Amino acid sequence: MEDKQSTLNTVIGMGLIFLLVYLWMQYSAPSQPPKPAPTEPPAATADAPTTGSQSSENQAITTNQPILPDTGALAGRYGVFAPAAVGQSQRVMLENDLARITFNSKGGRIEEVFLKKYFKSRPDSTGKLVKTPVRLLANPNNRFEYLVPAAGAPNRISTADLYFEPTKDGRTLIFRAPTTNGGYLEQRYTLSDNNYELDYRIRVHQPNQTLAPGQEALYLKWINHLDKLEPNQDYERTMSTVYFKPEDNSPDYCNCRSDDTETLGDRPVRWFSHANQFFNTSLIARNFTFAEFTGETIMRTNAEPALKTLRTSARIPLQDGEAHMTVFAGPSEFELLRSYGLSLEDIIPFGSSIFGAINRWVIHPLFDLLARFIGNAGIIILTLTLIVKLLLFPLTYRIVYNQAKMSALKPKIDALRKKYGDDQQTLSIETMKLYSEFKVNPLGGCLPVLLQMPIWFALYRFFPAAIEFRQASFLWAADLSSYDVALRLPFNIWGLGDHLSAFTLIWVATTLWYTWYSFRQMDSAAMGNPEQMRIMKYMQYGMPIMFMFFFNTFASGLTLYLCFSNLLNIGQTFFTKAFLIDHEKIKAQLEANKNRPRKPGGFRERLETMMREQQRLREEQAKREQQSRKKTK
Repeated sequence: MEDKQSTLNTVIGMGLIFLLVYLWMQYSAPSQPPKPAPTEPPAATADAPTTGSQSSENQAITTNQPILPDTGALAGRYGVFAPAAVGQSQRVMLENDLARITFNSKGGRIEEVFLKKYFKSRPDSTGKLVKTPVRLLANPNNRFEYLVPAAGAPNRISTADLYFEPTKDGRTLIFRAPTTNGGYLEQRYTLSDNNYELDYRIRVHQPNQTLAPGQEALYLKWINHLDKLEPNQDYERTMSTVYFKPEDNSPDYCNCRSDDTETLGDRPVRWFSHANQFFNTSLIARNFTFAEFTGETIMRTNAEPALKTLRTSARIPLQDGEAHMTVFAGPSEFELLRSYGLSLEDIIPFGSSIFGAINRWVIHPLFDLLARFIGNAGIIILTLTLIVKLLLFPLTYRIVYNQAKMSALKPKIDALRKKYGDDQQTLSIETMKLYSEFKVNPLGGCLPVLLQMPIWFALYRFFPAAIEFRQASFLWAADLSSYDVALRLPFNIWGLGDHLSAFTLIWVATTLWYTWYSFRQMDSAAMGNPEQMRIMKYMQYGMPIMFMFFFNTFASGLTLYLCFSNLLNIGQTFFTKAFLIDHEKIKAQLEANKNRPRKPGGFRERLETMMREQQRLREEQAKREQQSRKKTK
């Protein structure tokens, strides 16, 4: 009965450990989105953006020639902005070496950001990845508008309904919506020379006459239907959301895995961002802070054209009639975002607490250093793995050295097993006494493994978040930030998908082999009894099989690292045993330990005392049961 209870406790304990690890990984893995919310209908006043490229950056295309309505009706609806309520929409571009930005004069808004050096990668009907240029903010259903408390208007009017007059000078574009009293609403964009940044100013000329009495703010509303840019849209969806930076706190974000709304009320906000897995469009306040901020995420399904819908709204206070902002629309490169000095780099989901710190300040700088000398991301991962293994080699040596000491004691343990037979309780007590006598810790190899876990968990978040691995190929893997496809299946397997990842299969095979090899070096007496040892084996062999279903759709950069890590583990183990471990010296040291006086007290002595007490209670219980049976007879 005692052995069965001990076995049951072992099963429960090991099961809980694997369950916690699995749940943690599932929390960071893609999840199935809920049923789709109704698709945002196209705005009645929005014009469809151009889908092709224009040959001249100054080219303006007339897309609408409206019939002039009654001016009295316009004044009644738009107030002083009645002159801007009619006109024709034009498209104008600003361009540098990195991006081409298309603007629409209706609303004076950004209609598309064409990134020249990046491509989206999406599978076609056969599963083959097809690359097309990355275009941010290009969905025709997007809205970016200000609600303006215009003088003479019964309600706030939307800039999406106004036709702005464009004026271009080099990389500066000015949009003006005129008023009836000589004022205007101006939006001024200036594109940086070699960046993805726009200096953005919105200004109300003669605000006392242009805005309603007592009004000194505009109200921004932004609806953004994110495009699908990566091969694994499930994972991309769970790494895309609204980020925001309260003035008095660290950056925060809306829930990535379900519909969510975050409302900050009167708390000032320095910046907010609509972020895909590797790209973002951010709005940074310069001479003010956003107020009344609300961020919202709406999940979409794989069958819908948009990846996810993001919404934000905020009040923008005007300083002398102007609000000065910076618009960033480009890749989420760590050092580029960090250069703003506003924690904008926290958009990159490297993780929080110690794992995020390891990624930001250890792994990523080391990767950048290696990238200066090595041009292939796969070779960088190999080099990174080698560096990590060299740094952790003292721990590996400790594990192998402890295994060697256990092997040296194996003849003595076999003698105890032969002496006590099936009396597992006594065998365990005598085995612990033997370990204590020779100063051997049977669990000495566990601590080094636990010390490596923060690095493993950090890398688990690093590979699918670092843009440096995006579309970086190695061997058969076309994109190290997504899963590799060694074999495309003609059907879908639950948990695995419609493909097999070769890196995952190699990791599973090498893990199973290394587990088998490690168990050969262990002894069941160290686990308490052979039954517990057998259960431990089942757990250890089952773990890589279970995680195969998870890693098969995960970033191939991580599974490649795990493959390299396993191969280096095997190599380090054999090298250490062959050249660094002197087995005769270990035997001599164990004999010296036996003759050395043992310090009184300590954990081992308390454990032995506890086990002896358990044995005594067990014997007394057996005597009582025997006496009870005699009385019954």
